[in-house]
Amino acid sequence: MIEFNNNYGKVLIGEREELFACSMKMIEQAREEAGVGAVIGLSGGSTPKALYQWAVARGSEFQDLCRDCRWTVSDERCVSLESDDSNFGTADRLLLQPFSVPRANKIPWPVELSPPLAAEEFRKKWSEDIGPQKGFDLCFLGLGDDCHTASLFPRSSLIGLRETKNFAAVEVPGKGWRLTITEAGLNACRQVVVLAVGRGKAEALKRVFEGPVDPHEKPAQMLGRVSAPVIWLLDHESATGLDRL
Repeated sequence: MIEFNNNYGKVLIGEREELFACSMKMIEQAREEAGVGAVIGLSGGSTPKALYQWAVARGSEFQDLCRDCRWTVSDERCVSLESDDSNFGTADRLLLQPFSVPRANKIPWPVELSPPLAAEEFRKKWSEDIGPQKGFDLCFLGLGDDCHTASLFPRSSLIGLRETKNFAAVEVPGKGWRLTITEAGLNACRQVVVLAVGRGKAEALKRVFEGPVDPHEKPAQMLGRVSAPVIWLLDHESATGLDRL
């Protein structure tokens, strides 16, 4: 794999299956460092779905690992868990259920509530069950073609906000309400991983890594200022436009 550091963290570039194997290795490391009950935040989108399918296709190799961890998502749409648009629902159906992860180790957002109440209830449960100052042991993020990450979209009111809450509800123009980790939440994480594959991510990656610094327009750039270590897992297609290569 190609490896280098930039202003936004450590960058690893490899084949897609290498990246998936690396993702599972990072989950294993999080469990080793935090112990049984390590809290893993998953992301939404097509790439995580491919990761889940890849992991399950390898049989029981990751079953004990998945059962040992606690699972939630770094951001969520305000839809029922049964919806194909639900980040947690998708992870549950494609990864957690096939590996028989206990219900007690699943931490979905309470999407049956109104968005502000859902965020408040999620924060309350997090504080009681995990700890008010604790973040994810490992937080996966994606990257949108507009350079958004989690549900922090360009010009979001949450970007740069001196917000002490790790999770919040936010209304995204044209997309409705979302539930998301905040910059404060990212700062509280032990480790952040951005998984971005495919040629469709190439332009956004180039804008984030090599364009002018403006996190309000390119929210993923705020990862350059969080205290948590950040690793970018890219395939050759997503990294194709980078000058570093």
